[in-house]
Amino acid sequence: MERLSLFLLAAAIFAATYCHASSVEKRGISKTIHLLRPKSGSGGELLQGISCNSWRLAVETNNFRNWKTVPMECGDYVGHYLLGQYYRQDSRFVTLEAAKYGESVNRTGDGKDIWVFDIDETTLSNVPYYAKHGFGVQPYNDTAFNAWVDTGKAPALPESLTLYNRILSLGFKVVFLTGRAEMRREITRKNLRAAGYKNWEKLLLRQPLDAHKSAVVFKSQQRAKLVQQGYRIQGNIGDQWSDILGTDIGSRTFKLPDPVYYIS
Repeated sequence: MERLSLFLLAAAIFAATYCHASSVEKRGISKTIHLLRPKSGSGGELLQGISCNSWRLAVETNNFRNWKTVPMECGDYVGHYLLGQYYRQDSRFVTLEAAKYGESVNRTGDGKDIWVFDIDETTLSNVPYYAKHGFGVQPYNDTAFNAWVDTGKAPALPESLTLYNRILSLGFKVVFLTGRAEMRREITRKNLRAAGYKNWEKLLLRQPLDAHKSAVVFKSQQRAKLVQQGYRIQGNIGDQWSDILGTDIGSRTFKLPDPVYYIS
């Protein structure tokens, strides 16, 4: 009797899942690509000595540094991660925690409490570009990437846009701090506005003299200038560790996921 009950339950679950999948296909809605799994054989043995789950963990925790490209074996894995549900879920978890922290900060109301946002893979997403360039498996091509940036079509990362709006509603001012060059100020401004970011205190980009500075040095110097101007950096969010390391990092930092590239 117990076995029969279990069988009927399993059959009911299968039928419900199948009907849902069929209705989704009929509506023309694409299904999730697949659940992320380690790259392993049927017996759980690692193939070619690599686990893409473990590789991504090492990247996100900054234990694996100065890497140039995504391992060839993990290209599809990264693509599925970015286009599936997990990238959005991970981003949502980070931004929810950031919003909770923002709500806990005692603001003075003098207009000097600020939140620093990075741009690429933080406020704007370049997933459409990387979907056409191997999801990080291909070496970075400055010419091709800048051509994409110059289209001004990068969409907002939805979770970051939600956080941005919440931060503004709490009375913080927003400063965008990006490694993009000054020559791309206008297209960056237009792209931010088109993506839903309508208001900010400052938009800081690399000047010619900053061209050869590392991201950590450049962003530390820019944050130091903000502090010298009397601003209080209450929050700081980015997708790279170089966004949140160095000096004058702020009262609290938040790291968004990015297994596509590494900037030091």
